[in-house]
Amino acid sequence: IAARPESAAKGYLLGGICWFAIPFSLATSLGLASTALMLPISSSEAGNGLVPPAVADHLLGEAGSALILIMLFMAIVSTGSAESIAVSSLVAYDIYREYINPEATGAKILWVSRVVIVLFGIFMGLFSIALNAMGLNLGWVYLFMGVVIGSAVIPLWNMMTWSKASGTGAVIAAWSGLVLALIGWLVGAKIQGESVTVATLGTNEVMLSGNLIAIFSSGIIHYIYSKFIDPQDYDFSTLNENIHLVEQDLSGLGEQQQDRKVLRHAKRWIARRGYLLTFVKIIVWPILSIPAGVFTKPFFAFWVLLSIAWGFGAAITISILPLFESQDEIGKVCSGMLNYILRKKVEETYAEEEPAAPAKTLEEEEPVPQAAKALEEDEPVKEVEPATPSGDEAA
Repeated sequence: IAARPESAAKGYLLGGICWFAIPFSLATSLGLASTALMLPISSSEAGNGLVPPAVADHLLGEAGSALILIMLFMAIVSTGSAESIAVSSLVAYDIYREYINPEATGAKILWVSRVVIVLFGIFMGLFSIALNAMGLNLGWVYLFMGVVIGSAVIPLWNMMTWSKASGTGAVIAAWSGLVLALIGWLVGAKIQGESVTVATLGTNEVMLSGNLIAIFSSGIIHYIYSKFIDPQDYDFSTLNENIHLVEQDLSGLGEQQQDRKVLRHAKRWIARRGYLLTFVKIIVWPILSIPAGVFTKPFFAFWVLLSIAWGFGAAITISILPLFESQDEIGKVCSGMLNYILRKKVEETYAEEEPAAPAKTLEEEEPVPQAAKALEEDEPVKEVEPATPSGDEAA
């Protein structure tokens, strides 16, 4: 299903919409509930992400704590798995196969990927311990992540969608944007807090300035470099020719997955809706919220209703849609299991209804042939003379 262009395009868009329920619905419900209930949660505990489990435990007891634990476990495992696969794929394909062993087989690439997954997991575990020892909470690291990786967003987008984009310019823009973002981040902390500390660096205004500098500066640098210094004219129709498959394995890719018409239709579908959703969530939504100022009771009721609807819609989508799209495969699996169970029951019933034949006595045994009987009694076996054919039969 994930290999189908129409399913992949819809999956990315629906995945982004459903993911937004995490900061939107959970923040509205559990975050405001902690304030309304006046729970004794300190700012450091809130920064460490302890608000949801505290509210769930207060309202539902041990059941709420168990539900939050299950939710966090699923989120962490899925995110960690995706990150591990992404890093291992980059190292195995873009570094090992591209520069170290261009003739690597599928088995060798798989081995390299597994080694990278283990090393990356160990590194991330140690890195998490170091961040916790430095006193950097979850919220601080989450906001700082935009300062570090935000400068790669627009250059990567340009490389995938703009034929004039320069590869060299993308690398220069990403690193230059990172340097400028770090400088603006540190200067902002110095101006606002008069000193550079973990606390001043973690304020919303300082983090926002670093994130915005990272995103927009890299975009401007890449545009100028690609437009005036190193303009390109890449033909995206030749992209498939430059993608080298491992052992030319096309399993799972049918004609539909390689049909250019279907791929162009899927691209137009996701591009139009992606631009529209981005415009609504980044521009329209904040602009409509600014005039509200301090929320009135009717406006706040609308906000809560929207967050509840968004959360339930996301839950229904991620629960029902995969089952609906996989109904043919699920039906085949269930049919095979049912046939196997029924056939096994029929065989067991038949074996119970048909008793085994009783052992035969010596008198009931079949008569032994004469030759075998003579051998048992050590008697000579009489040879049977062949019949002499008559004259007509001989003729």
